[in-house]
Amino acid sequence: MDQQPGKLYIVATPIGNSRDMSPRGIQILTDVDIIAAEDTRRSMVLLNLLGIRNKLVSNHKFNEYGKAKYFVGEMLAGKSVAVITDAGTPCISDPGNELIRAAVEAGIPVIGVPGCCAAVTALSVSGFDLSSFLFYGFFPRENAERRRLLEQLRRADTRTFAFYESPKRIMDLLDFLIDAGAGCRLCLCNDLSKLHERSYRGTPAEVKQQLLDKGSWDKGEYALVLEVNEDYRFTKAEHTVTAEAMLVDAMLQRSLTLKDAVAAVLSDENNSYSKNELKAASLRLKRLFE
Repeated sequence: MDQQPGKLYIVATPIGNSRDMSPRGIQILTDVDIIAAEDTRRSMVLLNLLGIRNKLVSNHKFNEYGKAKYFVGEMLAGKSVAVITDAGTPCISDPGNELIRAAVEAGIPVIGVPGCCAAVTALSVSGFDLSSFLFYGFFPRENAERRRLLEQLRRADTRTFAFYESPKRIMDLLDFLIDAGAGCRLCLCNDLSKLHERSYRGTPAEVKQQLLDKGSWDKGEYALVLEVNEDYRFTKAEHTVTAEAMLVDAMLQRSLTLKDAVAAVLSDENNSYSKNELKAASLRLKRLFE
């Protein structure tokens, strides 16, 4: 009789308050043969509270490619594996995807065990429009990349966005949003579910002042929800440069044909013209120089 493979469980853990660990999650972690953890030292604290020992194997971003093969081999031999992260739901800006892909390719069942997620928790308390939203992980570090991302947010089909941010960079991010004149409201959540949990709300300048008034703002974990003001969004009618000018610039700067310039501008993240608008502009340029 062929050996039946084990299962891969993706188990959410508390983001601060250990009492948020679900009974089902505890049972899964108790029953599995191996627990793949992002940081075994941090996970050991939770597992000791739960009375679970001698199952931890590291699975962090620096070894997940190599470890995936090991875990899949164990599951094909019939063992079950649970993936956990330092806090929250695995694979949300945390390791785990490589192992999941490898398990799926090997025909191993992958089962989610839901629970805490800092991004979703921050969204739920924001009070912003959540009919649609986007999660972007950590905000870029460099201002040039931040500016490009801000332009994308202004052009997006939704107004609400969730991010994570380091306590060491949170003030720098707020300064960027202020200097860029970002028209938005923020809900900045610090240490969600922990004893001193707090949310800061308002414009970037107002949130910065709230942090300064509190002091010790460079500690703890931050989840940021940003809602773009309606009058700050780009609409299809708003263009700072004509489509013809963008096409000509692409042709001159990159030595492209008019046809290739249409494709190049269309793929440019700073472009706000549709494919049909660019094609119409190219026809106008052709007629102009005939």
